[in-house]
Amino acid sequence: MAPSKNAERDAREARDRLRRYNARQAVHTHQVKRRKRDNIAAVVGVVVVVALATLTQVLYFTTGPGAATPSASPSASPSPSASPDATKNTGDVPASTIAEGRTWTGELDLNAVPLGIELDGKAASQATSVFISLAQKSFYTTTGATCHRLTNSPTANLIQCGSVNGDGSGDIGFSFGPIENAPADGVYPAGTIAMARGTGAFSQSTQFFITYAATTLDTSTGGYTVFGKVTSGLDGFVSAIASKGVVATATSTSDGAPVVATKITKLTLK
Repeated sequence: MAPSKNAERDAREARDRLRRYNARQAVHTHQVKRRKRDNIAAVVGVVVVVALATLTQVLYFTTGPGAATPSASPSASPSPSASPDATKNTGDVPASTIAEGRTWTGELDLNAVPLGIELDGKAASQATSVFISLAQKSFYTTTGATCHRLTNSPTANLIQCGSVNGDGSGDIGFSFGPIENAPADGVYPAGTIAMARGTGAFSQSTQFFITYAATTLDTSTGGYTVFGKVTSGLDGFVSAIASKGVVATATSTSDGAPVVATKITKLTLK
């Protein structure tokens, strides 16, 4: 009988060991599956964060100032009726020779705050020529007088003006390129005057922006044409207009219409 009892005991122990082994295997398998799920979830989370960050950058730097619905970039989204070609000028673009390849000086007043300005007809002949032509036709003190957008984020401090409809939209009938004289490092010092644009290099038109503090903008799509600078009066602009802030919206407190409604009240060039 003893051998039989020993055999039964050994069999029971063997069955117990097998159950314990199977239980450990089940736990291990569950843990492996859970780790895989956690890893997948983590990867998905990272992808989502990266995608959102990328989308934010795209919105920040390519649909920005000038869009009918403000975002935070110094760009001018083309109106539905304007479909600028990605590689060439469209419409009746003022000749690039208007700037005469020289420096132009003048005064640009915002709400009667005078800003001394200087335009570089050599480094940015096409953009300067467009600006001069529009100024000579009084566009910037009539149709395009409104400065519809102000930004005051840690990296972008600028005011944008010159849209046909006064809200960042509108079509004057032409768009032009290429991008000229854009800083390779994306840094636009205080007082920089540059052309706004949409997503393409040939989507520049009437809108422009002025930085009132050092501003860093995306370089991946070519940057923005710098065609001039403010030579005096920037402190007065900051005190009277920029320092009053931006009209807060549900989506932003640092990018939108200036609290102080702003228009170009004078523009002279020589």
